[in-house]
Amino acid sequence: MHQAVENLLQSVLQGSELSATEALELATFDDMPTLLGVASQLRDQGHHQRISYSRKVFIPLTQLCRDVCHYCTFTKPPVRGKRSYLTPDEVLEIARAGVQAGCKEALFTLGDKPELRYKVVAQELADLGHETTISYLVEMAGLVLKETGLLPHANPGVLSAAELAALRTVTASQGIMLESASRRLSERGGPHYGSPDKEPSVRLETIRQAGELRIPFTTGILIGIGETRLERIESLLALRELHRQYGHIQELIIQNFRAKPGTRMEKAPEPALEELLWTIAVARLLFGPRMNIEAPPNLSPGVYERLVGAGLNDWGGISPVTPDHVNPEARWPHLDELAERTNSVGKELVERLTIYPEYALKPHEWLDPKVAPLVLQQLDSDGLARVDTWSPGTSVQLPLEKDLVLHRRPPERSTAEVRELIARATEGEDLNEHEIVRLFEARGDDFAAICQAADELRKRVCGDTVTYVVNRNINYTNICYFRCQFCAFSKGKLSENLRGTPYDLALEEVVRRAKEAWERGATEVCMQGGIHPEYTGQTYLNMCRAIKEAVPEIHIHAFSPLEVWQGAQTLGLSVREFLRQLKDAGLGTLPGTAAEILDDEIRALICPDKLNTEQWLSVIEEAHGIGLRTTATIMYGHVERPVHWARHLLRIRNLQKRTGGFTEFVPLPFVHMEAPLYWKGRARKGPTFREAVLMHAVSRLVLHPYITSIQVSWVKMSPEGVQVCLQAGANDMGGTLMNESITRAAGGELGQELPPAWMEQLISLIKRVPRQRTTLYGDVPEERYRASLAAPELQPIVLTPVKRYMRSKRPTSNAQTTN
Repeated sequence: MHQAVENLLQSVLQGSELSATEALELATFDDMPTLLGVASQLRDQGHHQRISYSRKVFIPLTQLCRDVCHYCTFTKPPVRGKRSYLTPDEVLEIARAGVQAGCKEALFTLGDKPELRYKVVAQELADLGHETTISYLVEMAGLVLKETGLLPHANPGVLSAAELAALRTVTASQGIMLESASRRLSERGGPHYGSPDKEPSVRLETIRQAGELRIPFTTGILIGIGETRLERIESLLALRELHRQYGHIQELIIQNFRAKPGTRMEKAPEPALEELLWTIAVARLLFGPRMNIEAPPNLSPGVYERLVGAGLNDWGGISPVTPDHVNPEARWPHLDELAERTNSVGKELVERLTIYPEYALKPHEWLDPKVAPLVLQQLDSDGLARVDTWSPGTSVQLPLEKDLVLHRRPPERSTAEVRELIARATEGEDLNEHEIVRLFEARGDDFAAICQAADELRKRVCGDTVTYVVNRNINYTNICYFRCQFCAFSKGKLSENLRGTPYDLALEEVVRRAKEAWERGATEVCMQGGIHPEYTGQTYLNMCRAIKEAVPEIHIHAFSPLEVWQGAQTLGLSVREFLRQLKDAGLGTLPGTAAEILDDEIRALICPDKLNTEQWLSVIEEAHGIGLRTTATIMYGHVERPVHWARHLLRIRNLQKRTGGFTEFVPLPFVHMEAPLYWKGRARKGPTFREAVLMHAVSRLVLHPYITSIQVSWVKMSPEGVQVCLQAGANDMGGTLMNESITRAAGGELGQELPPAWMEQLISLIKRVPRQRTTLYGDVPEERYRASLAAPELQPIVLTPVKRYMRSKRPTSNAQTTN
């Protein structure tokens, strides 16, 4: 029997699922080392080294309840002359204290339908403008959501489908503890006797209806209240069956009974730690690697490491503001203590929202349209919580991840898996999609190890030199007939009229700017614009010829693959022939922009009428084929995930292996502030700082040895952020720009020019060697270098407005409703 169960456990590790009959056999399995070992390995398959928690504020809307559970101290009877419900002002006071403490979840907890037991409650509810407790809860959850941005989680007991649906409009998740599927516990003498809402079939029906309504749902069991191990397994199997049908159970709580004075069970024995560990492990075996399994840490103080060893991956909600009103005798652990104890067993404490990542990253399926934008605002690319205020284009203080980069950590503190991937990448071995995603998910010691390895590889390939080019951006028009949802630069009748006025530069102004750039020491003009409906390929040819006639020595780095594609079509030429004509007219290289994310799943969401992935790659390959070199870019941090970053890098790497035509790779973090996609509540706030630094570091590793230069954008990362990226794999700072307008249009705050002297000072401060370069990484003539250091002030630019492309009305934003 023992060997048969061990064989079953090993099959689970290989991806099998225990049948109900096989699961019940675990009731008599007492080999704890084997059981816990398998459960822990299974957890690692699904969650790696992450152990999550939610920073919450606890809002006990009422402590009335119609049930009389024999172990509960939360519920209280009405007291004459005292209110039984928190007022809206009291609710907001608690919620705002939570916001101040960095909370993101508002946990509403209350008893089951007290108005059905206490007549006095009806009048208080009527005074509040409601007939039922649930109706009032819906109003208060909506108030907190609107006024504070905290994401409500409702835990009000048994609900009807209509009540669940009403709460779905104002919550990010809901929950009810099954506690036990054993009807025996509701019989006379049992802990649930006299509590109609603890009838298992009633609670299971609430959970089932939540599944039908696509509500991310938290549930679990309470152990030690008189149930047997067999009954625990039966309870877990009942929940598993519902999850199989609907996929909505986001979290399983394994909660241990605590005896409380003043209850009928105050002298009942509490479950032994081994029982808790056994149940956590069995839950992991039944639900598999991906399920989120929690055991409240405040109910098991001092044994956190053993709980992790049983297979949990979550500590639940922890409040820095309010006590656990259900277990007031059990203090929350301090987050620093929890992080330290979690780290002591090789795990990384990460913050999540009340809605778990798997559900938060599918908002259209799992969230009400009014709630989804508020969730997206608080997400990172993994679906976990953003834990700082940094976003690309802002000048706020850098997050603490910078210290993990700047203060080296011993590589052996990282996981063996990540160390192996790093070793293979630095030796030039091609990593696959899954392996690249694993690098992008890195946090803590793994994050530090990746950045350190990327920096060491940079030193080996590029030395300590940091390059930059003196150039001028010339964005000749912001009128565009494409509808890219991430773009705040384009204007006109067919685009969102956000910042600025539609303009179309006269050719004389384009030439004037090129001449002024040359006089200020530039070796390059970088030209891109919107796809103006009246432009043809001849427009681009004329620009090149006019600039070369006026400033023959300047390098023209111009025209995205989209402009090339459109220009060729308007002239009835093949892309290759049009590129040849551009080259003959003076074009030197192409910016590899308009790439965004090279994956059509994402392009369908952010730029459906733009070039698809294969078309973009084909234009670049044609350019490389006739000797025009290009950059490669990625624009990340909006709706995509790390898997899409991996696919993008793989496509860039594979093309470079064929052509060798990319000069550099340029990560461009999404600047969200004025982007239509964000205003419509469908995008995140750009990448987090950790993600932005990782993009540079992972790109260095994954593209090695095919692309040797990784560029960091000062206008998006800030000078201080640039310094961090330069110590995490980047070796190039791009251009001085002179007139940066695209990021500024998107809401960026970081200026339009970074002069050479400032560039060199910033580089020297991190003890690196600055070198001014040409577009193709050649040496700059001494005359150009001196001219760049002595550049006069820029003359005022001239923008020629085009009134027929203006719009008068600014779009409204669902994403901004709580600001």
